[in-house]
Amino acid sequence: MSDSKHYEPIAVSTESTVVAEYIPDATTATAYQSEAELEKEFIKLLQSQEYEYLPIKTELDLISNLRKQLEALNNVTFSDTEWERFFRERIAGEKEGVIEKTTRIQEDYVQLLKRDDGSTKNIKLVDKTNVHNNRLQVINQYEVGQGQGGAKYGNRYDVTVLVNGLPMVHIELKRRGVAIREAFNQINRYHRDSFWAGSGLFDYVQLFVISNGTHTKYYSNTTRRQHISETSGRKKTKKTSNSFEFTSWWADATNKPIQDLSAFAVTFFARHTLLNILTKYCVLTADRMLLVMRPYQIVATERILQKIEISINYKRLGTVAAGGYVWHTTGSGKTLTSFKAAQLASRLADVDKVLFVVDRKDLDYQTMREYDRFEKGAANSNTSTRVLKKQLEDPSVKIIITTIQKLATFIAGNRGHEIYNRHVVIVFDECHRSQFGDMHTSITKAFKRYNLFGFTGTPIFADNARTGGNPRLKTTEQAFGEKLHTYTVVDAINDKNVLPFRIDYVNTIRLPEGIRDKQVSAIDTERALLAPDRVRQVVEYTLEHFNQKTKRAAHYKLGQRRVQGFNALFATASIAAAKLYYNEFKIQQESLLPHRRLKVGLIYSYAANEAVEDGALDEEDFETGALDESSRDFLEAAIQDYNAMFGTSFDTSADKFQNYYKDLSLRLKNREIDLVIVVNMFLTGFDATTLNTLWVDKNLRAHGLIQAYSRTNRVLNSVKTYGNIISFRDLEKETNDAITLFGNKDAGGIVLLKPYGDYYGEYSDKVIELLHRFPLGQQIVGEQAQKDFIALFGAILRLQNILTSFDEFAGHEILTDRQAQDYRSVYLDLYADFRQVRDADKESIIDDVVFEIELIKQVEINVDYILMLVQKYKAAKGDGTDKEIRAEITRAVDASPTLRNKKDLVEAFVDSVSATKVVDEEWRAFVAAKREAELDQIIAEEGLRPDETRRFIEIAFGDGAMPTGGTAILRVLPPVSRFTADGTFGAKKQRVLTKLGAFYDRFFGLGADGTSASDE
Repeated sequence: MSDSKHYEPIAVSTESTVVAEYIPDATTATAYQSEAELEKEFIKLLQSQEYEYLPIKTELDLISNLRKQLEALNNVTFSDTEWERFFRERIAGEKEGVIEKTTRIQEDYVQLLKRDDGSTKNIKLVDKTNVHNNRLQVINQYEVGQGQGGAKYGNRYDVTVLVNGLPMVHIELKRRGVAIREAFNQINRYHRDSFWAGSGLFDYVQLFVISNGTHTKYYSNTTRRQHISETSGRKKTKKTSNSFEFTSWWADATNKPIQDLSAFAVTFFARHTLLNILTKYCVLTADRMLLVMRPYQIVATERILQKIEISINYKRLGTVAAGGYVWHTTGSGKTLTSFKAAQLASRLADVDKVLFVVDRKDLDYQTMREYDRFEKGAANSNTSTRVLKKQLEDPSVKIIITTIQKLATFIAGNRGHEIYNRHVVIVFDECHRSQFGDMHTSITKAFKRYNLFGFTGTPIFADNARTGGNPRLKTTEQAFGEKLHTYTVVDAINDKNVLPFRIDYVNTIRLPEGIRDKQVSAIDTERALLAPDRVRQVVEYTLEHFNQKTKRAAHYKLGQRRVQGFNALFATASIAAAKLYYNEFKIQQESLLPHRRLKVGLIYSYAANEAVEDGALDEEDFETGALDESSRDFLEAAIQDYNAMFGTSFDTSADKFQNYYKDLSLRLKNREIDLVIVVNMFLTGFDATTLNTLWVDKNLRAHGLIQAYSRTNRVLNSVKTYGNIISFRDLEKETNDAITLFGNKDAGGIVLLKPYGDYYGEYSDKVIELLHRFPLGQQIVGEQAQKDFIALFGAILRLQNILTSFDEFAGHEILTDRQAQDYRSVYLDLYADFRQVRDADKESIIDDVVFEIELIKQVEINVDYILMLVQKYKAAKGDGTDKEIRAEITRAVDASPTLRNKKDLVEAFVDSVSATKVVDEEWRAFVAAKREAELDQIIAEEGLRPDETRRFIEIAFGDGAMPTGGTAILRVLPPVSRFTADGTFGAKKQRVLTKLGAFYDRFFGLGADGTSASDE
């Protein structure tokens, strides 16, 4: 067969996981549908796809069916003693929770059975090689009674899919018209109350699906687990996937969402799709978080695998036709997709090696851990090529993570190596500029039988290609081959996987004379823009608006810390500009008290061109040695400032500068530094969810502009609703052009936030409605009126959250501070009432109520503020104003979500405050005494071990989180067997955890344990 002939495959794949294009039925149902009818219809659709329906309602039946299914899958018959032992040791696991059971399904799915005769046999819980060997069954209305197996409350679960008898997918339904967020909240209640009860089989659930018939979403058990940790203030493993914001839509291969439950049932729940997602397209990370891939990620992965197989069959290896590129917008999870593609490619029989190529700046410690987690031993941070050469020569190593730089060095020093004749798949995590020149040519010259794949958020098209360089390598398609899949910024914003941008063009700063003259050269323009007066004004504006843009008035939880607002990058046009700005920030902050100053960092390095004609941001490497002397000396001094700020010891030498880069990126991610001044570094490929603002004083266009803006639009929580761009240059045309190029001509309305007037008009209407319908001082009577108030005030909170970053909003708030505080109190009262109703009676849950507690917490009042009021109260005692201050203390506590459950403590303290003692000291002594008395009471009531209980609580206060899993709680409890038939152990454990949790919530942050609210 001649290579010059071009063959088109007749059929690419029999079963793609994601349907190519879904065309919904034209039939429209008009009748009202109850939740029960919705459930019935859904189960019928599953049965039509060979799911077996089982009328199982109890744990005994569930265990009995599990035994049958595992016997069938493994072609084995358990004796009763073998099953009892296997179930207890290898499935139920006495001290295991969600994490251990998820690890078992994802990694240790082959378990060892000890036979009665002393022999052993491997038992598969899931068949990952031949997915169709797994049996799918469906159960509904499975019931756990209150107290059963230790359950805190009784619960009935809607629909559960069993895989080989184990509950692995749980579906929670609400009737049409009810917010699906409520189904999400309901699953959280199950987790809290009963999923772990009895043998804890429901802890095996890997995926959750929530639907109200009209809208349907899915998410992994980590999203649920992280959300629980977040809302209860417990320690979290990592700061992502922590709320409803991280649930996903299913879609077809064209990214059209499949939202209706019936459509979802025949696509997502198609047997091969569901089994592929469970066995291939979930990733358990180093932090034991389960990530489930999104549809566009799965499509791209499968198209790469199809391309490899076609290129083998049609003998196209070593040509551009054997590869392709994936255009997935910045922030959509390209690294996970590209790595999953590399991992699955390495398992193809014909493939000898997979090289996963990243830029060395991206290979930080966290990334190394993740790659190593995906594939043991694949990543090495050794800068020499010796390790790479060894891995390339070792036939047992199938997948290798390496840097562009290391691969180039290997090729230059190993001409004619045998690896060049092997089938090698090369996957570039990010098609940076680096691959377009000599590097690309040397790879394609050296390797003979390769597939070359690239991932990019901003491809190079003919429209934004540079004029110089190799004419055959101008565009992404020329370098990598055809486009395999597209997921643009518009798709990502529609799916809420990234946030839209809000752009301010600051035109209040006067430009130097003659700067707009077309005859002035670009270099002269840049020089003029650095006039001292302009630089001073830009820094003044930045400092004046910094708190507003980064929302420093807003509080939120980041891991175990309570932080205020977000952080920012300041992008400059050149090293000369970066130096001037760094100096100016120092000068303008000199007169401020140290704790009022912004922590400002600086980083730059040598780049061949600081500005590139095609809009690309030229790569700055770690070669500080190439900098001119004054630039290096200045950088050295800035790093010494950083060392003084954080107690580190970095400098500009090669190794230490790399470590400075890594430390600085980590402090940005952890919100420990406020502002970093950059030239090009951090503007491409850098991810920090806490970053929400980019200050721009440089010309940006095309892919460089989208890359830079995209640093700000990662999803974090409900407080962060958009990425903020403040531009000191007129980039409006460039912004619109770039959004058109990488989205589509109508993308502006989706990618950019609406103007101020649109939001303010809506805010104004809603506040007027609030004041008219729900005047303060009048009780809100009736459930419907309460729900209306919650929805209306929630909408006002969301609008205020957006409006606060517009300069025009200051001074135009319609509610006074006092009114806002009182309305927050009413809102929190209703929140407390609704939660009580939920806890008391499972059946009377109020379905369609969503509370914006995270937005209320933004304006949180801490203990320090209350103590200041107490000091005022003490000083004013007897002069007539003390009654007003006393009322103010009560109002402040009522309006605070975290202080409400401490109200009796605060009131008792105010009553007991003496005229002579120091308020702070008196408060600490008061809290310590109360804390000791209340803990003694719990120990006495539950018969707990006193020393162990005190140690348990001290650790919780020290960590900033209540440990709920693991064995720590068992040391606190009095001795009792876990496997009691009546489930009393589970009930006791849960009761003690509930009491200690309430105690922790009540006293955490009050100062007696050494942490005041301001320390958190």
